[in-house]
Amino acid sequence: MSGKVLGVVLAGGLARRMGGGDKGLQLLGGKPILSRIIERLAPQVDGIVLNANGDPARFADWGLPVAGDAVDGFVGPLAGVLAGLAWAKANRPEITDIVTVPGDGPFLPRDLVARMVAARMQAGADLACAVSAGQAYPVVGLWPVRLHDDLRHAVVDEDIRKVDRWTARHRLVQVEFAATPVDPFFNANAPEDLAEAERLLASFGDAA
Repeated sequence: MSGKVLGVVLAGGLARRMGGGDKGLQLLGGKPILSRIIERLAPQVDGIVLNANGDPARFADWGLPVAGDAVDGFVGPLAGVLAGLAWAKANRPEITDIVTVPGDGPFLPRDLVARMVAARMQAGADLACAVSAGQAYPVVGLWPVRLHDDLRHAVVDEDIRKVDRWTARHRLVQVEFAATPVDPFFNANAPEDLAEAERLLASFGDAA
């Protein structure tokens, strides 16, 4: 039995390598990266929330809820995962899981959620994360809302920051995605990455 899944875009990073600001607001093919992520993710989920800190008005064009990190002073992706779980628990009690994706990944798989849900069910696992070209992407993950309290305890009381340290306590399945013609988990972290993303988009268009 499958439940309802909320998409959470982790847009809370400091983007130091991009010169500051929000990576998701950078333009790719004349469109913000965040718009490309939402276009790919929205058909797969039962709603989307942005995880970002600071003034939420900068994301007003998208008309989506913005949830800041649930733990003050905690910098890292687990804070974003926790924020997504907390938001779902407080606002959407029918949501059983969240799927998190980074705010700088414009080539997100269009079958990401279906494949992760299926793989987790088949493996009898608690969590799922994505893999491509032999590299795991712990922040591209499927997380059950029922683990909110467990994660909050780990983050707040145990000061755990590394995703892998927490996921190692649970049954995790890794889901392999093809890295051709474009790696679906390509991150536009720096100006040179943005230039490469433009090249990939020009070369492969909608197949990217």
